[in-house]
Amino acid sequence: MKVCGSCHRLFPAEGGFCPVDGHKLSELASAPLPADQEDPRIGSQLLGRYTIYRKVADGGMGRVYQAYDATAQRSVALKILHPEVAVDDVALERFRREFEVSSTLPHDHIVEVLGFERTPDRSYLLVMEYLEGEELRMLLKRDKVLPPERVIRMLSQTALGLVAAHERKVVHRDLKPDNLFLCHTAEGDVCKILDFGSVRDNSENAKKLTVMGTTIGSPYYMSPEQAQGLPSLDHRADVWSAAAIAYECLTGKVPFPGRTGPSILLAILSNDPEPPSVAGKEHGVPVTLDEVIERALVKNPELRFGSMAELADAFGHAYGLEGSHQDWAKTAESTLRRLIADGLPRLLSQREGAAPKLDMKSLDDAFRAGSVGGPAQLPDDLVIMGLPKRPAWFWPVVLGGGASLLLLVVLLLATR
Repeated sequence: MKVCGSCHRLFPAEGGFCPVDGHKLSELASAPLPADQEDPRIGSQLLGRYTIYRKVADGGMGRVYQAYDATAQRSVALKILHPEVAVDDVALERFRREFEVSSTLPHDHIVEVLGFERTPDRSYLLVMEYLEGEELRMLLKRDKVLPPERVIRMLSQTALGLVAAHERKVVHRDLKPDNLFLCHTAEGDVCKILDFGSVRDNSENAKKLTVMGTTIGSPYYMSPEQAQGLPSLDHRADVWSAAAIAYECLTGKVPFPGRTGPSILLAILSNDPEPPSVAGKEHGVPVTLDEVIERALVKNPELRFGSMAELADAFGHAYGLEGSHQDWAKTAESTLRRLIADGLPRLLSQREGAAPKLDMKSLDDAFRAGSVGGPAQLPDDLVIMGLPKRPAWFWPVVLGGGASLLLLVVLLLATR
């Protein structure tokens, strides 16, 4: 492998220059080790095999480093718990759970977790595949709104990963932009799902980590059943969270805003989201997406999409795409952009020309009024069975003409 002498990133041996800062890369074996006075771990070797080259990120539970694994001869990410977290039994169990679950979910769209180790300073670390790119959260902070082809490709890949987890009865429970990592390629992003530390394992004999009545997840993306701490939570909680993320990506707004955690949870339990075509009007979000979001974010999980596959398919179809999420997950964003440009106008045109839907509420209200007393008054603009509305003079003329014709027939018969 090679290393950049400036940023200390590691690269494959065929690399020539650092794509980040343009410095010439050096052979790893001959390059001096980095040093950081504020972080003595940088430049050190752990467990006789991991040489740490740089800090990648800091989080509430720990710090992530890029390191070289001399045994596997590859670049890896080391996630090391903060000392104060390492002595917390619940946090430690969550950390261990992330390894136990993730290591049994080998999938192209789930980050690969390679090991769980105790460190010499009495902390713990996770060894994971090293990913070059950025979290979705960072992308949204910078761009605010993403084009539909990017969102559909990302959602399709997320669906593939989560379907694999759900088939094993594993529910992520903490889907949020921070836990979707995007590796940028020429064809588009490759999405990896991170952090299975909050999972609910509904498989038989699975160890239960959380206490009944507690909430797990990030408030903006938390399903109603999570907000209430219900024990019956299943994979449809992830469907809700994924839809909330996609809503934000397309509109630039979260579906249930609030200033505090309690106010957000109250909105999730009490309010309906603004239709995405309204919330994202300035970004061209089509009205065809409204029904998808309405079903995905319905309070009752029984009425929600039954799987991540159904959700991802519905999103693509709302933009006029043909096929399924399995196709779109591997389709270049440029191709998806062209297909949407062709398919969405056609879909909107078909929608405008279609027969209006029967307004069941107006019809039900009319018949209720009739049953109480007096004739039922149907709304003037009500359309039944797709028949166009007739002008006010239409039926009197038809009935009057019919009566005159009947009278003429009777007179002719009488003269015979």
